[in-house]
Amino acid sequence: MSNPYEYGLKSDQQAGQPVNAPGRHVGASSMRFWVIGATTLAAVALYLDRICIAEIAKLDDFRTSLGMSEKQVGGIMSAFFFTYALCQVPAGWLSDRLGARRMLPIYICVWSICTIMTGLANGFLMLITARLLFGVSQAGCYPTAGSLIKRWMPLPQRGTASSIVSFGGRLGGAIAPILTAWLLADIIGWRAVLIIYGSLGFVAAAIFWFVFRDRPEDHPGCNDTECRLIAEGDDELVTGLPSFPPLIPLIKSGTMWLMCALQFGINVGWVFLVSWLPKYLKEVKNVDPKIGGWMSTIVLFAGIVGMLLGGPMTDLAVRFLGRRKGRVIPLVCCYTLAVVAYLSCLQLESAWAFIAAASVVAFATDLSVPGLWAYMQDVGGNNTAAVFGWGNMWGNFGAAVTPLAVPFIREHWDKNGDWSEAFLFFSAGYVVAALTALGLNPDRKIR
Repeated sequence: MSNPYEYGLKSDQQAGQPVNAPGRHVGASSMRFWVIGATTLAAVALYLDRICIAEIAKLDDFRTSLGMSEKQVGGIMSAFFFTYALCQVPAGWLSDRLGARRMLPIYICVWSICTIMTGLANGFLMLITARLLFGVSQAGCYPTAGSLIKRWMPLPQRGTASSIVSFGGRLGGAIAPILTAWLLADIIGWRAVLIIYGSLGFVAAAIFWFVFRDRPEDHPGCNDTECRLIAEGDDELVTGLPSFPPLIPLIKSGTMWLMCALQFGINVGWVFLVSWLPKYLKEVKNVDPKIGGWMSTIVLFAGIVGMLLGGPMTDLAVRFLGRRKGRVIPLVCCYTLAVVAYLSCLQLESAWAFIAAASVVAFATDLSVPGLWAYMQDVGGNNTAAVFGWGNMWGNFGAAVTPLAVPFIREHWDKNGDWSEAFLFFSAGYVVAALTALGLNPDRKIR
């Protein structure tokens, strides 16, 4: 166990103050919870601004007012993922190097400006420029969040904290379609919606800057007891600043390549739920689009439930099984459950039975996410944000594969149009994830 005073704190005796001296903090302050709350708010803003464009892009007015073709609209939608994936490691490293308090508000403000630019766009060039910069700035949010959780939460609570911040993202994603559709239908136009959403981002950035400090001991509202609580039990406290992105250590790390393959695999399977699911329900299950929308919401809600439960699950598993088994065993179980659920879809004729199976996939996937966050915090050290960005980058490459692979699979192998071959492909992604999870080792640090 590490020395709880490695943050540079002194004990009461060292400071010359009696243990029971008047005015001494008896209990820990609670600034860590305010920090997690502010970070969760940033995650809500992240997904609200990201997902709203999908509703807006459906509008005829969006295309006609900007003079764009369907292919150009598709290019606008995909431009984000390109820069978002490639900028994960650089954006994460900047947060490690310059501090989360400085960089996360900058990221939020830049993507908020890009959201407003999208609302003010007068043509394809301005729009795609805004979306490319939008991907660059949003790339830094989750890597920064993963790093600050390591700095601000005790080891036994990092999984739960990760689940809360991740829940913020899922909540923002769930709110975005409903709120945007309501605003567009009854109140204002799409340009005004984007300007309002972008303006709200500045509020989230200001709240985070006000609440957060890069180190607990630098925060005026965080007392010595809370600093010791955060430090206790961590075998590698974050000290110093990284001089350069740890690309060579990442490339040399076998366990990190396993993590990359794992994240690639789960995104191959999961992205179907947020991309092709409505089309499958309409074409194969003959579901009315309105009912299909509610079905998709049920699936996403199952994921939110899994996200909230995943943090306490991984923390409890580490407490009873130790760090390595406590991280690995829940991941393997989650992905095995997802494989079984997807394979069951090959035999299910009822649309509602299929939705139940898809909900299990969403639940199992999001149940595993806090454990993945905690693993990257385990191995990251003072490069946690860059490590987080590296894994997230490969996950997003996996997310880009499925929308392209499904039409190819259906054209070349799905002769009867039942999507069975596609579900085998999704299942294979989770098989890869389960197998690679077996080799993860949170005790192998990225130096």
